[in-house]
Amino acid sequence: MADDRLFDLEIICPDRIFYEGRVTMVELNTTEGEIGVYKNHIPTTMVLQPGVVIITAEDGKKEAAVHAGFVEILKEKVTVMAEVAEWPGEIDVKRANEARQRAQKRMESRDSDLNLARAEFSLRKALVRIEVADSENTKK
Repeated sequence: MADDRLFDLEIICPDRIFYEGRVTMVELNTTEGEIGVYKNHIPTTMVLQPGVVIITAEDGKKEAAVHAGFVEILKEKVTVMAEVAEWPGEIDVKRANEARQRAQKRMESRDSDLNLARAEFSLRKALVRIEVADSENTKK
């Protein structure tokens, strides 16, 4: 018997279809805050912020890091168009920690040429990668 709570989720990146499947819920970070989407959600389009995407499917939960993009929410389908999406195993934790340190140093420097929004965005992306990788390592 088909589960009537399921809807289609597609996460698309410029270089691949990152995820495609039937899910019961997806949780995302948007510029409006964190949202959880179930089937029959009011149709809307939102801008993504770097964050952890939690996909709840019949076989359990999956987490991924997503960096910038858009989400289109329809009653029967959610499409995420992401700049970058990464599974925990694809994340280079050493590189993410180095990026975090660089962003923090830039922000602490108070340099007049500093683009603060860009530094904060870089820091957020690094922190999301670290969070997703650490979450996966904690489960093992």
